[in-house]
Amino acid sequence: MNSMKFPQRYLIVILTFVSTCVCYIERVGFSIAYTVAADAAGINQSNKGTILSTFYYGYALSQVPGGWAAQKIGGRKVLLLSFVLWSSTCFLVPLDPNRVTILVVARLLVGVAQGFIFPSIHTVLAQWVPPHERSRSVSLTTSGMYLGAAMGMLVLPSLVKFKGPQSVFLAEAALGVLWSLLWFEYATDPPRSEHPKAAAAGFGESLLPTDASPKTKLEKGGKTTKIPWKKILFSKPVWAIVVNNFTFHYALYVLMNWLPTYFEQGLQLSLQEMGSSKMMPYLNMFVFSNIGGVVADHLITQRIMSVTKTRKFLNTIGFIVAALALMALPIFRTSSGAILCSSVALGFLALGRAGFAVNHMDIAPRYAGIVMGVSNTAGTLAGIIGVDMTGRLLEAAKMEYSDLSSPESWRAVFSIPGLLCILSSLVFLLFSTGERIFD
Repeated sequence: MNSMKFPQRYLIVILTFVSTCVCYIERVGFSIAYTVAADAAGINQSNKGTILSTFYYGYALSQVPGGWAAQKIGGRKVLLLSFVLWSSTCFLVPLDPNRVTILVVARLLVGVAQGFIFPSIHTVLAQWVPPHERSRSVSLTTSGMYLGAAMGMLVLPSLVKFKGPQSVFLAEAALGVLWSLLWFEYATDPPRSEHPKAAAAGFGESLLPTDASPKTKLEKGGKTTKIPWKKILFSKPVWAIVVNNFTFHYALYVLMNWLPTYFEQGLQLSLQEMGSSKMMPYLNMFVFSNIGGVVADHLITQRIMSVTKTRKFLNTIGFIVAALALMALPIFRTSSGAILCSSVALGFLALGRAGFAVNHMDIAPRYAGIVMGVSNTAGTLAGIIGVDMTGRLLEAAKMEYSDLSSPESWRAVFSIPGLLCILSSLVFLLFSTGERIFD
């Protein structure tokens, strides 16, 4: 490695990219395996929604503690412990849909463990990556989520077919352990404490708050400043970010958890026989997420648009096109039509992230971690609400239409995130800004 002069920070970025990829293989994998097992056991859609949404309760509970632990103990150690915890849970827990209590506890544990991952990653990247490389490093790392989801949709249905649903848990646990071994072997803490010039250049800067108390203080230039909690919480641009983050994750989590059911019961298709096409929605997210970042940087650095106009332009295009695709999804009754609509919806949602998801750094660079924490909490709540409510909607539709094969059974499922996208884009147009509003 030294002879190739491969910078250690690049290896860290690659490993964090792989970590998000593995995490989303796990999330998609559970929805696929559990859907097959639950349908075979005759579990109704409402109960399926409850189990699928349990993960997000644990995920929401551990985000702030995850940020605190990463700051106090170190992101590298917390990230390793998180992977060991959720991998062990997947390995030890049997996938029996009738043992509801065990599954609920297991999904809570996996949610709690994975809730520590992204705060730890941001802490690690803040320590290792210099400021001028952070945007593309964070973009690459987070795009691993979508590639992982695509890989999960491609490979895991066949694994379920030939080896059974439980094999997915074992495969996910093996991936988690393999990544843990790589992280343990190659990840190190940066030696910048010995290099004041590196620290002065921006290394070691934290992207996350270390304390959620209202009395939290930030240090800058030897001075302490109270965090303006009231101003942040009552800021219209902050709420524009929060609303759009909620909508993005509502749509993403509903599709991630319920697309397998839609293909199997809504369109009467076999996931195994759909081939590589079923991975296209998530692969599209991976591509469009990186395209959005590049386009945004180009528009801003070439002075084609102001920061404010760039954020609003990409956010509006992304969310409006996604809304149209989501609401059109039940109309298409073929595999290719459904794949096209879901690919367009998720791809343009990912493009929209170049608007709202970066905006907290524009408006509050000193408090970006705090705004990010508030926004991410809203996104996690969207998973709890959206996934569970979708199960209840489908159970009600099943009672009314006798099964889930009619377009009407799914209309509300996809119309709700579509309408939320339109509403959110209007909120962002009206209240967002690319100007710094917090000193």
